Amino acid sequence: MKKLKKPTIYLASDHAGFALKEQLKQYLIHLGYNCKDCGPFTPEPLDDYPDYMIPAAQEVARHPGSRGIFMGGSGQGESIVANKVKGVRAAVYYGGNLEVVRLSRDHNDANVLCLGARFVSEAEAKKAVKLWLETSFSGAIRHKRRLQKIRKFEQAC
Repeated sequence: MKKLKKPTIYLASDHAGFALKEQLKQYLIHLGYNCKDCGPFTPEPLDDYPDYMIPAAQEVARHPGSRGIFMGGSGQGESIVANKVKGVRAAVYYGGNLEVVRLSRDHNDANVLCLGARFVSEAEAKKAVKLWLETSFSGAIRHKRRLQKIRKFEQAC
């Protein structure tokens, strides 16, 4: 049986998500993923998250099949920035029901997951990331149709 190649994971954070990024990087490497850290490489209390999210999101868009995991205080700003990059579909998780994580892949084929580091524990983040990475896009006609409408809109911009 042929083993499926795991996608490259692009990681990025701001100061609030730095510790979680470092923890998840080790976890993902342990799971056998190739991780590319887009920064920061030290916690910088006055950093600006777009400085890390934009290049990381561009890498995800440039490499079809790759994924991004971005961390910030709430994950909201990181998602807003990531979704500005053509070809990126970012979802946010900041705790609670993991069904939203599964659906972001199953229905929306999200290629970036943004985590709210101030709201999830390391254990919760690991569960969410594992589920997200192991969930495939369903390929259902209605979901493909919706994603095609998004792509068409992106092309027009």
